[in-house]
Amino acid sequence: MNIVIIEDERIVAEDLEKSITQLIKEPVDIVQLRSVKESVAYFKSAPAPDMIFSDIQLGDGLSFEIFIAVPLAVPVIFCTAYDEYALDAFKANGIDYILKPFTTQTLERALNKYEQLKQLFAVNEVQSYSNLMQLLAGRETSKTSSILVYYQDKIMPIKLDDIALFHLENDIIHLLTFSGKTYYPNKNLDELEKLTGDHFFRANRQFLVCRKAIIDVSSFFSRKLSLNLSIAFNERVTVSKGKAPMFLEWLTKA
Repeated sequence: MNIVIIEDERIVAEDLEKSITQLIKEPVDIVQLRSVKESVAYFKSAPAPDMIFSDIQLGDGLSFEIFIAVPLAVPVIFCTAYDEYALDAFKANGIDYILKPFTTQTLERALNKYEQLKQLFAVNEVQSYSNLMQLLAGRETSKTSSILVYYQDKIMPIKLDDIALFHLENDIIHLLTFSGKTYYPNKNLDELEKLTGDHFFRANRQFLVCRKAIIDVSSFFSRKLSLNLSIAFNERVTVSKGKAPMFLEWLTKA
């Protein structure tokens, strides 16, 4: 069996590949792809696999863009951290999903459904991913419910509601919760800005701040804005003069 995993988190992809090879008894050849761009190039030149496991939100776009650019009559299992508002749409399109963080049990159920999905795709009917992409694109403020972080040898989901801010320090992204805990997501601030939607604001190159973490705002040197936060944080978080009007408009949407 030939399987493609589309996942920009290398550790998640490796864990998924290991679990798949343990659950499937027959020989399996697995290819890992990291982005929309890489996946489109791969599928244009390589034979279609038997099955695809794909994250939805990749660093350079939604994975639906891949299947729109290169129509494939292949069963797809989406590995998603999206809220359940979109999941009925997946079923309606003959596509299945597993929620992140996946378990051996959820992965085994998805693999068992492969035969059912295989029959749906047997007539080479290419599924319509445009509607799914429009559905998700129309819900920008509800993109994900959790951010995956790495703690020791584990992958953990941290709920967006628990995150106060993200900040860049010494080239490492830090995630700070309202309870004062620090974790390290394997994404840059640009990717996190896309994932977190309208609940967070990119104050500057170093900070992505949750609306709930802001108590009030004061004027600062050179007409910058200084944020007073509800959490203990030693560094001053400022918004530039150019971003100030956009920030204040965003703040009113609380």
